[in-house]
Amino acid sequence: MNLRSRLAALPALSLIGVAALAGCANREEAADPSAATATQQPPSAQDTTEAGFPVEVTLGGTEPVTIDARPSSIVSLTPTATEMLFAIGAGDSVVAADTYSDYPPEAPTTDLDGISPNIEAVTEYQPDLVISSGDSQELLDAMSAIDVPVLVVGTAGDLEDSYQQLVALGEATGNQEAAEVLVEDMRTEIDRIVASTEMPEEPLTYYHELDQTFFSITSGTFAGQVYDLFGLENIADAADGGDYPQLSPEFILEADPDLIFLADTVCCGQSAQTVAERPGWDTLSSVQEDRIIELDDDLASRWGPRVVDFAEAVGAAVSDVSSRTN
Repeated sequence: MNLRSRLAALPALSLIGVAALAGCANREEAADPSAATATQQPPSAQDTTEAGFPVEVTLGGTEPVTIDARPSSIVSLTPTATEMLFAIGAGDSVVAADTYSDYPPEAPTTDLDGISPNIEAVTEYQPDLVISSGDSQELLDAMSAIDVPVLVVGTAGDLEDSYQQLVALGEATGNQEAAEVLVEDMRTEIDRIVASTEMPEEPLTYYHELDQTFFSITSGTFAGQVYDLFGLENIADAADGGDYPQLSPEFILEADPDLIFLADTVCCGQSAQTVAERPGWDTLSSVQEDRIIELDDDLASRWGPRVVDFAEAVGAAVSDVSSRTN
């Protein structure tokens, strides 16, 4: 299991974290941040920074984090949070992002490790806010010692978690209105995609591949719940191994999924052609009928604004099959 896949499975393996996502890497799927709220605090007499601060932010049941002033030097240690920050207009305040934060192109990607943060390397950027994907006690303690707030943005369990995280990051950075507008746009667009998708009379089954060693996801993951929007049935739900089971070729061949979604095209060089060349896989109906969808690894593993693009790819695949069979 390569690094990208290990990250994608991280929460299931411990933070397995995955990674989303090793959403085939950069996958950070994990915990259950069921709530993400931010409450404005009344400014003190000495607070002359900006209206709306200080603000108290709570993410996923963690302890509330107080941010005294609008951040101007943010270090993001999670690719999804980096995307979110830029999408809500806080990109100019991001001074450093972890090594997997490769989107948007203008993100200040560094060699910072979001899974095992190097405290000294983080502090060199003199942050006034750190965004982390895991609750590293060492990081929390070190930042607390220098009065730098840390927001732990865990893996979203579903779309609502993603929306709540966006709004909370908006509150934390003084971009609440932009975040709320973005969330509403995402809701509207995903609803449109689902409503416009031609659904088959019988539910389609699918296999989602994290890497070429057949690690997959179940319906309990963030990506799995996106597939649920289109009535798809996950063959991995019948397997053992938690939310990120490793399937066997025999299991997949016997299940004969209607659709195969490859989330390992970038990390592992997989494609419809490489799948068709696997021993025995030419017997699969998805191979014979050209129902293999090559996804961008990151779109299938991160739960930020580009989840709309992921949903669109899934909807297009379902409509294509339906148009042939209905």
